[in-house]
Amino acid sequence: MKKLAIISTHPIQYYAPVFRLLTQRGKIELKVFYTRPPEATKFDKGFGREVEWDIPLLEGYEYVFLGRREQGGGSRGEGAVGDFEPDAVLVFGWSFPGHLKIMRHFKGKVPVWFRGDSTLLDERPGWRKWARRLFLRWVYSHVDKAFYVGTNNKDYFLAHGLREDQLVFAPHAIDNERFADNKERQYEAKARAWREELGLSETDTVLLFAGKLEPKKDPLLLIEAVQRLNREREQPLKLILVGNGVLEETVKAIVRQDTNLCWLEFQNQSLMPVVYRLGDIFCLPSKGPGETWGLAVNEAMACGRPVIASDQCGCSRDLIKNGETGFSFSAGSINSLLEALHSPRSTLHAPLGKNAFHFIQEWSFSAQVHTFEDQLKTKN
Repeated sequence: MKKLAIISTHPIQYYAPVFRLLTQRGKIELKVFYTRPPEATKFDKGFGREVEWDIPLLEGYEYVFLGRREQGGGSRGEGAVGDFEPDAVLVFGWSFPGHLKIMRHFKGKVPVWFRGDSTLLDERPGWRKWARRLFLRWVYSHVDKAFYVGTNNKDYFLAHGLREDQLVFAPHAIDNERFADNKERQYEAKARAWREELGLSETDTVLLFAGKLEPKKDPLLLIEAVQRLNREREQPLKLILVGNGVLEETVKAIVRQDTNLCWLEFQNQSLMPVVYRLGDIFCLPSKGPGETWGLAVNEAMACGRPVIASDQCGCSRDLIKNGETGFSFSAGSINSLLEALHSPRSTLHAPLGKNAFHFIQEWSFSAQVHTFEDQLKTKN
């Protein structure tokens, strides 16, 4: 049986289920090497608090946490991976301690695979852009194959020296099944009851923002757009903002003055399938820098909700089909966002949501797993 070693920083809710599925299918032997000690990964700067996910992230697959010497400057990290005798080494991100060192060590010995979701969306003109491109070409010269998550990510890899024949599509995904509703889960019913507790009626059109309350996500732009629209609407739009972060106090101060707005604190993973259903439309107005994808969009679509997202979200190019799965707008532009908010009439929410739900099923963990398995059969 072929062996695959995976290098990742720490258990992540979007990766652990993939590792578990790879192991369950039994077609390859998998071992994950985490390069950060578990106690170093609980404080989330964006949320401004410790976050401990309430879904299992260390079950169903083999893993090891490398010690400080192993994940730092010594050679024991490469040695621990080498002792596993993998047929390929898949590295998630190059800029973390020990990751580039492992890539350099195994280049020419074992196929080095890479996965990341960077894009060119944040690039700015000038000498720094070209200096960075030159450096990144050197970094990616140590990669034999890269698994790109979407179109913007593919363009990034091509711009940094990787060839078309080195790139394989493995879609950015979330656990679609975990967000799907059924008779036992009753997510929609729970969301309706929660909406009622929040004072929302069945006829209200509700927008939802869920994420870190930080400048990158630009929740203040969304608030401004909703308030401006409501000055001219007979039936106002409602906006629920879910999350914590550096803009939290600012957001809460605005919410206290506007009965059409509502703030909820950070909600853990097990409750998110209900949270996304609080809204009729999900909004991600990110302006960057660093919104390389926006997996909240996948999650909202998996809950059957259409999405309004800015063009600075790495996912917009692939997931937002205007008038079909949602609407995109120009990041930072209040007028463009207002136009997008005008577009989805209340009668279109349900069909757009159905389109979004069916579309996102192709962006799945199963698609990732099948890709990794197929490529290991023909490793190079």
